Amino acid sequence: MSEGTDGGVGALDADGDDLERLGAPTFDAGRFREVLGHFVTGVTIVTAMEGVEPVGFTCQAFTSLSLDPPMVALAPGKNSTSWPRIAAAGSFCINILADDQEALSRDFAVSGGDKFTGVGWHPARNGAPILDGVLAWVECDFELAHDAGDHELVLGRVRDMGVNRGQPLVYYRGGFGRFEA
Repeated sequence: MSEGTDGGVGALDADGDDLERLGAPTFDAGRFREVLGHFVTGVTIVTAMEGVEPVGFTCQAFTSLSLDPPMVALAPGKNSTSWPRIAAAGSFCINILADDQEALSRDFAVSGGDKFTGVGWHPARNGAPILDGVLAWVECDFELAHDAGDHELVLGRVRDMGVNRGQPLVYYRGGFGRFEA
């Protein structure tokens, strides 16, 4: 926590109370989304196998975390119906989408239904689907999850990975785009 006088989250008020802890009534969730929407993210689809059925969901809250041991982090929403099924599988695959996979991202962002109809994929070593045409993939074992408000902060231990040619699909200010290096 840092001291501040601007009244922002994590700031201390005149009495030394943490405004975040007190649930400061001046916090504006819309403004929070607007500001953080200016941070460009990649777009991923997290997949696993539930028995013989593939399961997956779109996730843009993903990052590398550690080189030693190799770990990644993702943050599925607590209202996700797919994440509990993936967590129960014990292993998963992060599919980093290419710039021509916006429609696939939208299909996997919808709750329910058979998201894999017409989608080509092959199994990673852990069995989780590696989707055809992805820019890269990261195969993980589920390590642990922390409560993180309306999301969970999930850590995955990297077991294998691969990369293909192409450019990434990115998400910025509520829309999809492309990046050219």
